[in-house]
Amino acid sequence: MLARLISDAPAGETILIWIEWASLIIEVVAVVIIVAAIINALARYMLHILVRSKNGDPYEQLKVSLGKALLLGLEILVAADVIRTVALEATLNSVMVLGILVLIRTFLSWALVVEMEGRWPWQSPSPES
Repeated sequence: MLARLISDAPAGETILIWIEWASLIIEVVAVVIIVAAIINALARYMLHILVRSKNGDPYEQLKVSLGKALLLGLEILVAADVIRTVALEATLNSVMVLGILVLIRTFLSWALVVEMEGRWPWQSPSPES
């Protein structure tokens, strides 16, 4: 179906179709990364609990693993949004929506860093860390 769509479309539309597919694939990759990281982190947490390992706090390790996965997923989702907005929907309204999404995701990223590291991203790590 995609091949027929592309062969029937003029060159400019073909490029737009490929850009749309690229942004969709990037979004799917972000979701797969987040889901895989959550499953991996939960599996390690359960294993840590079952064997009663003394290597650190299992909850803290779970929290950091989940936070890192979410940060990576958010960064990839922002990239997909930028591609879609700049290449496909460069209207004032879509750029404003992109700006709001980036602000929300930036705030979420900062909140995750505070949760994982106990400091704001612009603060230097404490010497005892």
